Amino acid sequence: MQLNEAIRLRIDYYLKRKGFTSLWELYRASGVPKSTINSFLGTKHTTLPKLPTLLHLCEGLGTNLKDFFDDPIFLNIEDSSEDK
Repeated sequence: MQLNEAIRLRIDYYLKRKGFTSLWELYRASGVPKSTINSFLGTKHTTLPKLPTLLHLCEGLGTNLKDFFDDPIFLNIEDSSEDK
């Protein structure tokens, strides 16, 4: 699995856990601009959030970076960046 896909799946998990039904709620809770959220959760799924952005998303989702990444989904991850 690629890193960007694993991050999206974890964000989706926390969105459901928090009861969020729209990305608008994530924007309101995290303060991360909707355009930034859409750039990695939108239809293309090509970009990775920067670590400070992910930190704010985690705060809005009621978790922290340690718990966010503490999941077997992050084992055997492939690099999804274009400039390897």
